[in-house]
Amino acid sequence: MRHTRLLVTRIPHSRREFSSSSARRAINKICDSAQEAIKDMKGSTTLLVGGFGFSGVPNSLINALRDRKDLQDFTVVSNNAGMPGVGLGQLLETRQISKMIASFIGENKAFEKMYISGDLALELTPQGTMAEKCAAGAAGVPAFYTPAAYGTIVQTGELPVRYNSDGTVAVMSKPKETREFNGKAYVMEESIFGDYAFVKVHKADRMGNCTFRLAQNNFNEAMGKNAKVTLVEADEIVEVGEIKPENVHLQGVYVTKVIRSTEEKKIEKLTFKKNKEDLKDAVAASNTTSRERIIKRAAQEFTDGMVVNLGIGMPLITPAFLEPGIEVVLQSENGILGMGGYPEPGKEDPDLINPGKETVTLAPGASLFGSHESFGMIRAGRVDLTMLGALQVGMYGDLANFMLPGKVKGIGGAMDLVANPEKTKVVVTMDHVDKKGNPKILKQCTFPLTGQKCVSRIITELAVFDVSPTEGLTLIEVADGVSAEDVKAKTEAPFKVSEDLKTMPA
Repeated sequence: MRHTRLLVTRIPHSRREFSSSSARRAINKICDSAQEAIKDMKGSTTLLVGGFGFSGVPNSLINALRDRKDLQDFTVVSNNAGMPGVGLGQLLETRQISKMIASFIGENKAFEKMYISGDLALELTPQGTMAEKCAAGAAGVPAFYTPAAYGTIVQTGELPVRYNSDGTVAVMSKPKETREFNGKAYVMEESIFGDYAFVKVHKADRMGNCTFRLAQNNFNEAMGKNAKVTLVEADEIVEVGEIKPENVHLQGVYVTKVIRSTEEKKIEKLTFKKNKEDLKDAVAASNTTSRERIIKRAAQEFTDGMVVNLGIGMPLITPAFLEPGIEVVLQSENGILGMGGYPEPGKEDPDLINPGKETVTLAPGASLFGSHESFGMIRAGRVDLTMLGALQVGMYGDLANFMLPGKVKGIGGAMDLVANPEKTKVVVTMDHVDKKGNPKILKQCTFPLTGQKCVSRIITELAVFDVSPTEGLTLIEVADGVSAEDVKAKTEAPFKVSEDLKTMPA
């Protein structure tokens, strides 16, 4: 009788461990707390922090760092620095931040005071440039060229980075390299490479896969993909597979640790819906007849099908005065295409705000993405029209709208919005003179420029001008009862008068 011998090959332990999925050690990036997640952090490093206003801010991680007073001397990259007692504003108060790289100070008086008094270094950066610096660094690209900020003090190196306590400048920014491509001037910007990133997401799993909700993405995606160590704060932690593969916005390969958020979401500017008639009545009753005239005239700049970016203030009100039947798509720098109006009470959402940090809604057909994507479509000229305010406009279309002498609010997204006037029409809405009665339409701007030769139309309560980068100003409309001579008396810059001079709508 013949016997068959069964041969068994023994697999070394190290190989057996990966021979089947059941034997594989589970990947688990979940930490029990924010305190545990940051336990290995080191100071004197670069920290990227996502968020826009109060939306998408990783407050649990920020608060844990606030309580680690031994961690100091951070260079923090973030669009803004929260408010006193909120978000990054706390790390300013504890003096754990030695330098901010940001686009906006806004209403944070403590931030502004620390900068002006020399307690904090600040590298003011155009919002879109900052987003791209993080996105490029995430892709391993050390530098890139952008049209934003060419011809401004950002490019020429005339922005104070740090002041002395007596108000004199201790450190000035450096001039940036420029180069011409296809007849257009560009600024070279070096990418940002973060040591750590704090980011906020909606859902995350133990493998580190993450998804964002509504406009929560903003800077979070680019920053989360950039840093050596990315710490994620999630609204919800879910099982692997619950996030569909096509809905993974931040992949696990970028994520180091995940925690569950313990902080309640905040809203900076709670704003509710008014119907168009109420809004029109409010404008009419506000004793600002001149503003109403500007807004009504500005609404005529919209044509059916336009993609439009609106600055805060008067531009944001103009959609209420659109002619019936005209449909426009509103684009927002913080990652919205198809922004709607203000929400009804009770339907506000902290993850859905406009550039002015106000609560908004989404229009049918809207889409959402990160700030780096938003500014990419802006710089590429995919936005047909941008409408914004101004402090001064020069006779050839130079724009100054981000800095007054002695006051620092920040750059925001304006330098990117006006960087491609060949494809994106730039319309300025503003009062014809300042509060002291001084003209705001000048031969040459005296305030720092936002952009060179970028404005194509100016709308004031007195007049409408077309602007040519080579020919200068042409008066095309005047308000009812206003003559060309009246306009001339309040305009420093010379201008031509159109042969077809019209009257602005009442």
